[in-house]
Amino acid sequence: MTKKIIDKQTAEHYLWGDNCDSWILTDTIGLSVKEESMPSLTREKLHFHTNAQQFFYILKGSATFYLEETKVIVAEQKGILIQPKTKHYIANETTEQLDFLVISQPTTNNDRTTIEQ
Repeated sequence: MTKKIIDKQTAEHYLWGDNCDSWILTDTIGLSVKEESMPSLTREKLHFHTNAQQFFYILKGSATFYLEETKVIVAEQKGILIQPKTKHYIANETTEQLDFLVISQPTTNNDRTTIEQ
């Protein structure tokens, strides 16, 4: 079995939200790892995952998470675990670009309920 080395140049890429980037580093039924980038003053929509837990690790910048009724700021080189069924979204409320890893177990494919349109 050959091992495939992956990076942002070889990963599948897509845009989401307000010109945010995502690179799919791996996505299997049991595990998803993506590197994502959010421009200044952008945010995701409020949603939850029924089955997937997600770990966000901030590579560059500062992320603001809204978890249920709580606001949490996560600094560079720190991470946060979000449990299944937790209503949440990530926002970049700074003037700098935000880069992070999002690791989901299992994958979030077909496991997302958007609350805010």
